[in-house]
Amino acid sequence: MKIAIIGTGYVGLVSGACFAEFGHQVTCIDYDESKILRLREGQTPIYEPGLDSLIKKNSQAGRLIFSTEYNPGVPEAEVIFIAVGTPASRRGDGYADLSYVYEAARQMAPYLSDYTVVVNKSTVPVGTAAQVKRIIGETNSLASFDVASNPEFLREGAAINDFMRPDRIVLGVDSKKAEEVLQAVYRPLYLIETPFVITAIETAELIKYAANAFLATKVSFINEVANLCEEIGGNVQDVARGIGLDGRIGKKFLHAGPGYGGSCFPKDTQALLRIAQENGVAFRIVEAAIEVNAAQKARMTRKIRQAIGGHESGKTIAVLGLAFKPETDDVRDAPAITIISKLIEHGALVQAHDPQAMDEAAKLLAGVKFCSSAYEACQGADAVVLMTEWNEYRALDLLRVKSALKAPVFIDLRNVYRPAAMLQLGFNYHSVGRTSVNSSNDRI
Repeated sequence: MKIAIIGTGYVGLVSGACFAEFGHQVTCIDYDESKILRLREGQTPIYEPGLDSLIKKNSQAGRLIFSTEYNPGVPEAEVIFIAVGTPASRRGDGYADLSYVYEAARQMAPYLSDYTVVVNKSTVPVGTAAQVKRIIGETNSLASFDVASNPEFLREGAAINDFMRPDRIVLGVDSKKAEEVLQAVYRPLYLIETPFVITAIETAELIKYAANAFLATKVSFINEVANLCEEIGGNVQDVARGIGLDGRIGKKFLHAGPGYGGSCFPKDTQALLRIAQENGVAFRIVEAAIEVNAAQKARMTRKIRQAIGGHESGKTIAVLGLAFKPETDDVRDAPAITIISKLIEHGALVQAHDPQAMDEAAKLLAGVKFCSSAYEACQGADAVVLMTEWNEYRALDLLRVKSALKAPVFIDLRNVYRPAAMLQLGFNYHSVGRTSVNSSNDRI
């Protein structure tokens, strides 16, 4: 099939490359000429494991084309995916900014002729598909089309596998014809018996927000459990294992730490809360999850402050990890950015390292010294903070770290290391939700 994708951000690029890998003819369209030029030259503008090779392979095969023009990709397409950004509103009110979605609809509308299915792939509030349909109809009254919703569930750092082996495909449609077209697009997934969830459009639009809000709530819940563990002398990792082995709960997203971040959870929880309020529904659980997450970042700042003697002024702090999670260069709403900004505000000097995210972090953080390795970041620092659990930080040469530090203070906000082992090496060690050294901690 011939597919057009509007937007070459994270979702657009991954979707385009994977659809091309299925064998479809894909045209990815973006107004950013420099980005399209880089993609044509084989340079991937984002870091996602496996994406660069997938783009190169399918571009060379002629199945994946990049363009700044709607013609001929849109007129020839049987399916058009809108995959532009929906950032939080610039007004700061929590609503998703849909201006890019609506502009994509206006720009593509004049090029529609034969029957086309226009699909919202971007994460959008309930009712967006109806507005897209209205805009296209008003712009081109002769167009033959249906609008559908097909939310994405891609984890940064594992997006290729998530697309190729998804837990489910959600299709929100209001016509049998649109359903048949979209099932044909995803037909390769039938071979691995992927469940298809066919719903009304409004339901599909809500599913993505509900999924992310639920996962964010799990993160906030386990962080509150961790805080309680610190007060009573418990071990949050044992608690997480004890409840996570219950099939009704599951073990994923039960890792205590500095709070959630990234491009989805912060934005989507706020947007869902605004949708609920707009419709007269009290969404107290999501509201609490948001509040807990903000408080957790503040708590981690206090944890660092207490570990280095009660104040940051004049202290040098090494920070390992800037991205909101491993295997991505995404620093949007990353806990590291919030925490580092507060440390600098209070007079700290920060030396930071991240395997992929330093260029992006440099756009948001002034006055940080970015280092070529974790060990360079630790050199002469009063403490080191492990902020993101990249693999290369999981087996550091701890004696080398200790010798580089001015004082052996190790603040592990991801609970990567064993408290007993760290104390034995002579570190003043701090973690999240683990206060005592016992046989249980030694197993973690």
